[in-house]
Amino acid sequence: MKIDNLKDKTAKGLLWGGVSNGIQQLLNLAFGIFLARLLTQADYGMVGLLTIFSSIASALQEGGFISALNRKKEVIHEDYNAVFWFNTSCSVFIYLLLYIAAPFVADFYNEPQLTPLARYLFLGFVISSLNIVPRAMMFRNLMVKEMNLITLAALTISGIVGVTLAANGFAYWGIATQTIVFVSMMTLFSYAFTRWHPSFHFSIQPIRDMIGFSSKLVVTNVFTIINQNLFANLIGKFYSISEVGYFTQANKWNQMGHTFVNSMLNGVAQPIFAKVDEDRERQLRVFRKLLRFTAFVSFPAMFGLSLVSQDIIVIAITEKWLSSAHILSVLCIWGAFVPINNLFAHLIITRGHSNVYMWNTIVQCLLLLVAVIGVYPYGFEWMLRMFVAINIGWLLVWWWFVRHEIGLHFVNLLQDLSPYLLLSAFLTLGCQYLLAGIDNVYVSLLLKVLLVGILYFAILWVAGSVILKESLGFLFGKGRKEGK
Repeated sequence: MKIDNLKDKTAKGLLWGGVSNGIQQLLNLAFGIFLARLLTQADYGMVGLLTIFSSIASALQEGGFISALNRKKEVIHEDYNAVFWFNTSCSVFIYLLLYIAAPFVADFYNEPQLTPLARYLFLGFVISSLNIVPRAMMFRNLMVKEMNLITLAALTISGIVGVTLAANGFAYWGIATQTIVFVSMMTLFSYAFTRWHPSFHFSIQPIRDMIGFSSKLVVTNVFTIINQNLFANLIGKFYSISEVGYFTQANKWNQMGHTFVNSMLNGVAQPIFAKVDEDRERQLRVFRKLLRFTAFVSFPAMFGLSLVSQDIIVIAITEKWLSSAHILSVLCIWGAFVPINNLFAHLIITRGHSNVYMWNTIVQCLLLLVAVIGVYPYGFEWMLRMFVAINIGWLLVWWWFVRHEIGLHFVNLLQDLSPYLLLSAFLTLGCQYLLAGIDNVYVSLLLKVLLVGILYFAILWVAGSVILKESLGFLFGKGRKEGK
């Protein structure tokens, strides 16, 4: 693929991912505000306790085949068809196991109502298993625009359903139904865009060819999910359902923030890395450019969200959720590094080292488990700090492996990250100090956003930031014209 064409595809993918995901997060924000005002901390806590189980089940039924299909030089109908039937069969089997296990999950948390809720909520991953092949087709072909349009439509429909049910007294059942409607709409619309359909005759050989690579991704994804949901479940065991609700609400806002950046990258990173996989130097240049772009967006966005956490919680979902504000401010510091860590992981996967990805994630998860439980006697605050510190520090482990793959030196890492990290940290801390005396949350929020935002872009512009000028150039048409 020509350099200009690849650059144009990458830029368009990032642009579509950014614009559409910004709209998605606004929708999430709007529906989230309504739900948080209607529901209690315990309602969120009930669903939060089950998230780890449904997410692990989803990772098992996906099987790592989306990445495996993306790595193949050529993919034919028999490959897609084998993945469809294999994943569908696995998802039904896993659901039956979880259906039987639901009462034991309820007993573990001493919440009998979890049994019917779990059996209902777990239906969502069976439905999503039908969507693996269409997602793989769109992912492989860089159909970022189509994927984001589908997500927007699904979010809108499911959000309306969730709010309607919550307003009519369905409590946590409304959140569960919102999830099921979302995956159902995603599946339906994906088939409408790809126009793919399975055939009843299929061969197991494509599964055998891909299982060595994909199985490692499955294990990795399971431990990634455990890592992401471990903290909420430990809170549920050691503390109360309401505490889980506070953490779940804070983490939801944190995820909305870093998902904005992740969604831009997830649609283009692996396919782009795969297209330059045979040219190590070019892959290094592409990686470093994406790394700088990620830092350019992620650090100011997440540090800024940490800065306004209390203001935005009080304004959006009232003071009844105020305990979530401090948790959010700490989580956002970790959230700033999530897209960066994911970018490193995408490269490792593209280079074919799913075993490195797997063991890296497993060791991180086990270390988190031991460390967080180890500081449990010192209270929730120390558990939270330990969780964030290990997740951030793990960037150095990712870098160590990437260095051996494409020659990314530590100096390169500092050059690509430090300007945006230091500037964002300096501006947010300075703004916090200067505006600490403002009591009106609306005025405080507005001044913090304007001050940090204007100074960030102004300083980068004066400093001659290439990423800033290229991003603005493409956004307003210059980059797209030059890429033709």
